[in-house]
Amino acid sequence: VQLQACGGGLVQAGDSLRLSCAASGRTFSEYGVGWFRQAPGKERESVAAIDWKLSTRYADSVKGRFAISRDDAKNSVYLQMNSLKPEDTAVYYCAAHQPSYTRRGPAWSADEYQYWGQGTQVTVSS
Repeated sequence: VQLQACGGGLVQAGDSLRLSCAASGRTFSEYGVGWFRQAPGKERESVAAIDWKLSTRYADSVKGRFAISRDDAKNSVYLQMNSLKPEDTAVYYCAAHQPSYTRRGPAWSADEYQYWGQGTQVTVSS
């Protein structure tokens, strides 16, 4: 699976952005997908994840502001980011993991993901 993330940019606090993650190479519908971010000088952190059953999970810092969704017909996953804050500034990565039919809920740890896209920069000015 190859992943291509896009949609980042420079915005002001309070604005919105929609990140896209397009997958190619395999049928994507049964893969779990997550969004991660890494700010300068900080560790990578999980932001949002969605599994093949459309269950979702969010970091506390983005709950109520971000929404992850997927369109399997387009082999794509999206991260709608609203009410952006300067602390959301980071490089955002999408990642996918192989189907797991016994897992309860979306995978959260980066170690659980086998496929990674390149990052897309999100910069939020105050």
